[in-house]
Order: sequence, then C-alpha cells, then structure tokens
Amino acid sequence: MNSSKVEHIPVLARTLLEQVNLPRDGVMVDATIGHGGHSLLFGKTLGPNGVIFALDVDKKSIQGAQIRTKDLACKVFYICGNFSQIGEFVRQKGVEKVDFILADLGLCSSQLTDTDIGLSFQTDMPLDMRIDKRIKTSAADIVNKADQKSLADLIYKFGQERASRRIARFIVRQRRQRPITTTGQLAAIVCRALGRPGQKRSRIHPATRTFQALRIAVNNELENLERLLESASDLLAKKGRIAVISYHSLEDRLVKNNFKANEKAGIYKIITKKPIVPSREEIAENQRARSAKLRIAERK
Repeated sequence: MNSSKVEHIPVLARTLLEQVNLPRDGVMVDATIGHGGHSLLFGKTLGPNGVIFALDVDKKSIQGAQIRTKDLACKVFYICGNFSQIGEFVRQKGVEKVDFILADLGLCSSQLTDTDIGLSFQTDMPLDMRIDKRIKTSAADIVNKADQKSLADLIYKFGQERASRRIARFIVRQRRQRPITTTGQLAAIVCRALGRPGQKRSRIHPATRTFQALRIAVNNELENLERLLESASDLLAKKGRIAVISYHSLEDRLVKNNFKANEKAGIYKIITKKPIVPSREEIAENQRARSAKLRIAERK
C-alpha cells in the first residue's frame, strides 16, 4: 500500500469475478469505491437495470470514480458518506435488498500522496489523517494533546506496536519543545524512539505501526467496519454475497468473527474457509495487494 503511483489497480479482481456472479439486473454496493476499479469491473457485467451504490468518505475519490465509471450501462449512485451507514443510504433510494456488498479496506495510492490528508511518512506533509474532513479531531490533535498513557495505549491497541510506551514517551518529550505538526516530524521521533533513525525495521518502516494506529483512531475505522458488518446481513438478498478485503489483522479478525457468528446463527454460509490472498504475480504487479486478505460469505 505504499505505492506512490496514482494509477489504481483493483486488488484480487480476477478472484472476485470468479466468486461473485452478479445478475445483469443485480444491485451492488461498493462500500469503498476509491478510484472505481472494482465498480468498473463489475459494472461491465451489469445491464441498464443493474445498480451500483458507490460510497466513499473521500470526496476526491468520488469525483475520480465518477469520471472512470461514467460510461457504464447500469445506474450508479455516488454517495459521499461512511459505509457504517450503508443501510440508510441504500434504503433512501427505495432499495431494500442488494446482491453484493464489496468493501476494499485499503487506502488508494493517491490518498497516501495527498497533502490534504497527511497520511504518509515518506513525504513531509501536515499531520492530519482525516480522510473524511467532517471529522473534528486530527492526528496532530491526538499527538499533541493526549496524555502519555493514552497515546501508548492507542499505539499498542491499533498499531500492535510493542514499543508503544517508549514511542509515546518520546512524543510527549518532543512536543514540550514544540508542537508536532508534520508527518516527517512524527516519523523522525518514532525512528529515534526505536533507535533506528532512517533505517527500516524488518520489511516495514519503523513508523508504520504508529501511523496505522493514528489513522485507525482518527477515522474510527474499526468501529465503522463493525457497523458495516452488522448491517450487511439485513441488507443482503438471499444468495447475496459480501466480500471484504482487509489489510491488517485487526480488520481481518473483525470480518472473520462476524462471518463465523452469522454462520453459527444460520444467517451466512462462509464461502472462504480460509482468506484468499494475492498470488506472487499480482503482488509483483501491484504492491498495494501484498497484505490483502479476502473473505466472502453468502446470505442464506
């Protein structure tokens, strides 16, 4: 997911087409349309009576997807909103049931390079991380205002960073001297805390887990995913499918547990007993896919 290319390649596209057979008049929800790659793919299989609900919290993503999918024969509703409200958005258009829900939880490469969002530690930019600008609290607010224990807990919980206490201590020490306002500042502090200035730890940058934790916290990512999963079972038609592509274990665990609980309750049939991961060939072509895991369930 650290590609700087603006071109968007939909992750696990071929696998999804094999696993999901939409009728020509089917209704699909693309809960995270991004640049529109998946919607374009499935939209080509839909006829004039088919419908796609294209959601994203990022206005720029919606605008880009509109251009890319403008020639589809099916009807596309573009909605700038959070997928936690998926049921409300769909029913506002008079639709009660859908045939397919897709949620690709990864970031678009353009979001990583967007200085208005401030997600990247590769380039120095304002420390913001709000993909949805309606959110009030930015990453800079958390980093500069949260107490040391709260910071450490957040970095450990959402970043699975074992050195969270040390990182939090370094952050608090640094902000006493001057506010931490850029991604470059924060990344440098984390590198110093871990004793690896400018070096990579294993195959990821030392600041990766801390940045992940802040992004998840700022955008309420796990809470919103839980709401999406909770509402999906009521929204899916019989034999309808939900597919979720996750990129770290916190997301994957939520999806796995929700699917298992719904299967136990007789609501879902799990299609993927184990998550589907990209081939080496796909990863070579699209580095964004390297940590992707796809899980699919079917409504009984």
